[in-house]
Amino acid sequence: MLRAWGGGDRGALDRLTPIVYEELRRLARLYMKRERPGHSLQATALVNEAYMRLVDYKGMRWQNRAHFFAVSAQLMRRILVDHARRHNLKRGGGVQHVSLDETAVVDGDRAADLVALDDAMDAMARLDARKVQVVEMRFFGGLSVEETAEVLKVSPVTVMRDWSTAKAWLYRELAGGTTDGL
Repeated sequence: MLRAWGGGDRGALDRLTPIVYEELRRLARLYMKRERPGHSLQATALVNEAYMRLVDYKGMRWQNRAHFFAVSAQLMRRILVDHARRHNLKRGGGVQHVSLDETAVVDGDRAADLVALDDAMDAMARLDARKVQVVEMRFFGGLSVEETAEVLKVSPVTVMRDWSTAKAWLYRELAGGTTDGL
């Protein structure tokens, strides 16, 4: 259905919508449960924004389900970071600890941490873009190691190695360490 939609089949989009929407809701709920209580962006708003942006991807050549959700993870990252930036949050002072585990809980101000994480990921992208993709897919998109490996066309062992290296590098960067190499 994804490929048919990418090829312009409007009927495929109609059949796909409830499936995609439910999966996006699942991913958003997973991500938003890590947010502080009372966060001004609710899971439903995150899903709606991500869905609207995905529908605008006319002519996208979806490789498979994992590819679709990898793109969704990138969109959710952008939406969440843009939301945090709109609230005039800057990197610095109050950032304490961003846990990149799938069941992460972040200490301190989550939105400021998210902006700091985004800045660190941008810096990491200049050194190794694939490691950023692994973080996006695992942390923002909730993809498994196997799904991430499928999208990136690498082995699960490579994904785990990239995931571990990226987490260590990001922890060091967020703690104010040096950003020399990965």
